Amino acid sequence: MFKDATINEINEVMQQSWTAFHIYRKMSLKQRADFMRAIAIELEACGDELIQTAMRETNLPEARMRNERGRTIFQLNSYADACEKGEWLEARIDTAIPDKNPPKPDIRKMLVPLGPVVVFGSSNFPFAYSTAGGDTACAFAAGCPVIIKAHPAHPQTSETVGNAILKAADNCKMPKGIFAHVHGASFEVGKSLVMHPLTKAVGFTGSFIGGKQLFDWANQRKEPIPVFSEMGSINPVFLLPEKLKQSPADIAKMYAGSITLGVGQFCTNPGLLISVDSDELKTFVHELGNVIQQTATGLMLHPGIAKAYKEKRGNALIQKDVQLVAESQTQVKENEGVPTIATASGQAFLNNPVLHQEVFGPYSLVIRCKDMNEMTEVAKHLEGQLTCTLMATEDDIKNNDELVEAVKNICGRFILNGVPTGVEVCLSMHHGGPFPATTDSRFTSVGADGIKRFARPIAFQNWPNDLLPDELKDENPLKIWRTVNNEMNHD
Repeated sequence: MFKDATINEINEVMQQSWTAFHIYRKMSLKQRADFMRAIAIELEACGDELIQTAMRETNLPEARMRNERGRTIFQLNSYADACEKGEWLEARIDTAIPDKNPPKPDIRKMLVPLGPVVVFGSSNFPFAYSTAGGDTACAFAAGCPVIIKAHPAHPQTSETVGNAILKAADNCKMPKGIFAHVHGASFEVGKSLVMHPLTKAVGFTGSFIGGKQLFDWANQRKEPIPVFSEMGSINPVFLLPEKLKQSPADIAKMYAGSITLGVGQFCTNPGLLISVDSDELKTFVHELGNVIQQTATGLMLHPGIAKAYKEKRGNALIQKDVQLVAESQTQVKENEGVPTIATASGQAFLNNPVLHQEVFGPYSLVIRCKDMNEMTEVAKHLEGQLTCTLMATEDDIKNNDELVEAVKNICGRFILNGVPTGVEVCLSMHHGGPFPATTDSRFTSVGADGIKRFARPIAFQNWPNDLLPDELKDENPLKIWRTVNNEMNHD
């Protein structure tokens, strides 16, 4: 239905984007924010037809699609508010001291936009992490044009949202090229976009293979560029002894719900639970298995993801010393994911890197450690994660500082007595983590701090006040928060 973009089309799109950048970067924070709010209005105006299109292309239920569109609209509006407030600019002013020896110059610093940003749509979030999703909103807030590479699993959904953005751009009198939408099932389209000399940053949510490839291409360029890839995670849960004794059945029910939410197709799905082997753990695993057996199978996003889940689940289960605990008793239909729980010893996990790999879907592995020392050793051998969770009492935490520090060292979000699924859109959220969870753990893809990914600092030295950007002028005409001579104010 949609043809892959040609090299000539990509060149034209990038040139228009580059031209638009030099206009858009000079537009006020309020103009950018109003544009983003206009996109939110147009996205809402797409109505039920957009919801039905997304349901048809992704197999996701109506309630999920309505909630996700609502979240996307909220992101656009909240990031617009943050854009206008200007705190993300990190404006810093140190005024001159001419009598100092040597004289101290007047220096003022702020963040400025990088340039055209290529965003790759996500398969499992057709709204919130795709065409008008968080990466796009952050780039617009930063002052960057956006080129979307539609995900081939939901091309019509992406096309419809893309048209809504273009309509908002027209209504707000944005420059031509502020937004572009291209299709491409071939990896060559993605490579051409990343390697294009006018591309200045990339946003991606998806698999490790895909995200790492974009990162490698970007670093092979004559001018390397930042790639912000969120590449998935097994989101380990550490279940400590005292907590396990208190409420094994309640924890099992909560954990099973997190594993199987959305047929396990979330980047924060908990794919690993680590605890010390005991009678209480056996009870927990039994309860968990009972819940999983009663959980229905579910249709996955598309045949490719269903096929990958089946293969990776099968490969995990045939590993030495891995035992199947339980799987859904529902009859499996084509392209459905089977909720599954397996278990292995701590030593088996330490010896087998296959068990460290994400199985994207409703699958989780329970690791039985012989003692707290081995549990800590498992934590130290885990790769970078988006999230880690402690199921623990206060005494559990106080008595196991080495474990707590080891877990803290590998994650971007540290959860206590909850589940990792569900990512709140707020300023304090950090959705990122050490490699291989992301390509840059310093930044988040959720929350207004994500705007900073698509900006860079520039310092102005000894510039006259009337030639400075409004954000750095003495009178602070925008009334944004700034650090002036080491003190925060917005006067």
